[in-house]
Amino acid sequence: MTAGAWSQQKKDTIVSKNQLDEVVVLDSKFALAKEKSGKVITTITPQDLKNNAGQSIANLLNTVAGIEVNGNKSTAGKNLGYYIRGGKNAQVLILIDGIPVTDASGIGMEYDLRLLPVEQVERIEIMKGASSTLYGSGAATGVINITLKKSSKKAIAGNAYMTMGTNTTAVAKSTQLNDYNQGIMVNGSGAKVKYLASLNSTETNGMSQIAEPTKNSNYESDRFSRINTLARLGYKATDKLTLDFFGNFDRFNLDYDGAYDNTGSNDVKVNNSISKQFRLGFTPKYKYAKGEFNLNSSFNKLIRSYHDWDSYSNTVGFSQYESRSVNVDGFNKYVFNDTFFIVTGVQYQFQDMNSRTPYSSIAKESTKFNMVDPYFTGVYNSDFGLNLNVGVRWNNHSEYGNQLVYNVNPSFDFKTIPLKVISSYSTAFVTPSLYQLYSEYGNTALTPEKNSTIEAGFETQLLAKKITLNAVAFYREQTNFIGFYYNPVTFAGNYINIDGLNKAKGIETEVTFALSKNLKWKSNYTFTQVDEAFDRLIPKHKVNSSLDFQATNRLFFNATYQYVASRNDAFFDGNTYATQKVVLGSYQLVNASVKYDLVKNRMSVFAAVTNILNAKFVENVGYNTQGRNFKLGLNFYL
Repeated sequence: MTAGAWSQQKKDTIVSKNQLDEVVVLDSKFALAKEKSGKVITTITPQDLKNNAGQSIANLLNTVAGIEVNGNKSTAGKNLGYYIRGGKNAQVLILIDGIPVTDASGIGMEYDLRLLPVEQVERIEIMKGASSTLYGSGAATGVINITLKKSSKKAIAGNAYMTMGTNTTAVAKSTQLNDYNQGIMVNGSGAKVKYLASLNSTETNGMSQIAEPTKNSNYESDRFSRINTLARLGYKATDKLTLDFFGNFDRFNLDYDGAYDNTGSNDVKVNNSISKQFRLGFTPKYKYAKGEFNLNSSFNKLIRSYHDWDSYSNTVGFSQYESRSVNVDGFNKYVFNDTFFIVTGVQYQFQDMNSRTPYSSIAKESTKFNMVDPYFTGVYNSDFGLNLNVGVRWNNHSEYGNQLVYNVNPSFDFKTIPLKVISSYSTAFVTPSLYQLYSEYGNTALTPEKNSTIEAGFETQLLAKKITLNAVAFYREQTNFIGFYYNPVTFAGNYINIDGLNKAKGIETEVTFALSKNLKWKSNYTFTQVDEAFDRLIPKHKVNSSLDFQATNRLFFNATYQYVASRNDAFFDGNTYATQKVVLGSYQLVNASVKYDLVKNRMSVFAAVTNILNAKFVENVGYNTQGRNFKLGLNFYL
């Protein structure tokens, strides 16, 4: 996160931040004044990224109302679970610069946030609720749009950064430096051309994934190593037409432990995984008198390989999963007048995968599907305060035929008082993944999950806009839920559609209080209740609170607090060969950081401490979590 500022962007950043505070993008795909949006959309701004130096993308998302990112407080290589409004990974769609990113070989096809360093990120926007109308399959409970850094307006600019810190549990209490992160970025613009190149490297060690039973246990450390490269090139062909190209390569290498089964045999040193991502894209834009046409196109290839210890044969097995995804989304905004515009588009997506494991192989020739989706959204913003966003999408899936989804999102912004009332009803669907269809556990008879969400709430400002308050209540229904059935007699299992209606409901509220020009307090509370059969790793109550203090124009302090209520979990018992349910206790975390500009606009340092009280807690049964840890960082700006 220490790449969040460039010296030459001092002026640009202030302008950009003010603009970004006023507009949102996710609910129409084009910039829209926030007061005209019918959604409560959360934005993690460039300034937020600077003020929370040393945190990962998962850490930042975990502080947003309505989001639980499970695994982000464990070892750096621990797999992540995304839970929004009672949904799971497959129901959360992640975009990078507006383009969907998925792993077509994964069980839930979710994008792995461990691949992406926060240093490449400029801004994150989160919209909760069913959003398949604009974004297609997978956008059932939320959409997260990660905007990467853009080129500076200067001819040449950039920065370099490095951080180091501890990486230990509450039991071990080690002060050894085991977490290193460093990188460099160069960028700039000319009359016609703009460019950006970035290199990042991360190395983390010192913790075992499986929880050690005692301080003096022999559980080995599980290493996480990552390298990232990003290149962007833009060309301004005319005053109306811009051509942008991007390419990036991301790779991480991690050690991991076998799944926890309470037998004490899970901690094996030879387990290792490597993930590699290749992304290429072309995103031209054409602006004309009445609107703008965008084309988002990308090719994404992911390769995941595993070396697993087989306790039965005492050998190491090799597995590899490879997937390819193509996305082409052409969409146009046409403005009729100051109060009404429409967005029309067609999106094409293709996905395939292949795999080979010690038990089976999947050929990509027979493991693929594609989708072609025309969609329409109309946005009306009246002069008297009524705002209306309606849309429809017709999905044509090569395996499942046609799916119709839609949304209706009215809101009213009272002009005489600072109050906006919002409401929406939207539908979504989630197609089974290629793995769920064609793997050794697959079921080609699976049908897509269907989802609908209704929400209502308000947003207001009090005390001369010093206090901003919003609250949203939601109710979500889901059918055809895709689950896994395990037969304890035959020791076999497969994916199935679970009959019945599954429900989730809750409240998300947030308050921001500008106590003074330099002191700001921000807090949120989330209540989530889901049906018992699907209540796993989702806290019913969650609180986040932060205090920002700009002591001087060079010195900044930040303190955060998080409370996570008890959650249900389960594990496969290696002694009884049955699934055991457990309740994970609630926990509280306190963190703090300080940032200081040694040389204004040229050099800054930060220090951070997480889990100050060294709380012992559990995110997943049987797995380690981070205790009190320290981090130091240094930035150089060109």
